[in-house]
Formats: sequence, C-alpha cells, structure tokens
Amino acid sequence: MSHTHLLYHLVFGTKDHFPLISPSWESELYKYLGGIIRNHKGVPIEINGMPEHTHVFARLDPTFALSDLVRDMKAGSSKWVRRTHQPKFAWQRRYGAFTVSESASTVVREYVRNQKIHHQKRTFEDEYRGLLRQHNVEFDEKYLWD
Repeated sequence: MSHTHLLYHLVFGTKDHFPLISPSWESELYKYLGGIIRNHKGVPIEINGMPEHTHVFARLDPTFALSDLVRDMKAGSSKWVRRTHQPKFAWQRRYGAFTVSESASTVVREYVRNQKIHHQKRTFEDEYRGLLRQHNVEFDEKYLWD
C-alpha cells in the first residue's frame, strides 16, 4: 500500500477573462467542482474565486492524472453553467497547478478563501503571474491567456 498526501492549488480563468461567474450562482459552481473532485477520489478543501477566475485547493488521488481531472472539472462545469446559468460560458484553455506542502496548507486555504478581499488590490493577471514566479514556472506572456 502506498501512502500519499497530494495537495494542489489549481487556478483557471474564464475564456478571454470575461466576468461570467455571477455572485448569484458562484457557490453552486464551487459545489459542482467539488463534486467532480470527489468523483475522482479527491477531497475539495477550499474553492473560491472571482467573476473571471477560480481557485481550487484540494487533496487529489494519485491514481488520476492531474490533467484528466482538470479537463473533467472544466468540461463538466462548463456544460453545467451553460445549461443552468450562462449560455456563453467557457473556461480558458490553460490552467495553473501548484503543489502545496502540508506545512503551507493553512496559508493556501486562507488565500483561496479570501479571494474577494485579495482582489480589491490585485488583478487576476498580476496574481497569476505572481503565482507562476513564486513557483518558478517559466512562461511566455503571449501564450499565457489562451
């Protein structure tokens, strides 16, 4: 038996950063995303965001590829949002995924939980670039937002 504790901070935005996630149904979206994570044997810890992006902090099962989980989260939630709330909804193609140590889990959880406060001072674009730099992820600006 293997023993794992895999924590991930995932970030993805709406297509073209349009503010499509309405405060009136965002909590439903976050619950829906949490259900997809649970269907992949994961544990959603904190999910929150803004009208143009979402943060997911979750414990993930090692038997599922991260890219498959993110694909399923984005595809499933897009279909649900289009069917129930916003017919033009779509996620951007790219996403950020960052591993988190247990010692930093409380900080990341609070960071995700406090998105509304955090974004009173910082744009999503600046936040995302900062996360990439913090985690030493190389990026080309011209491909960052598709």
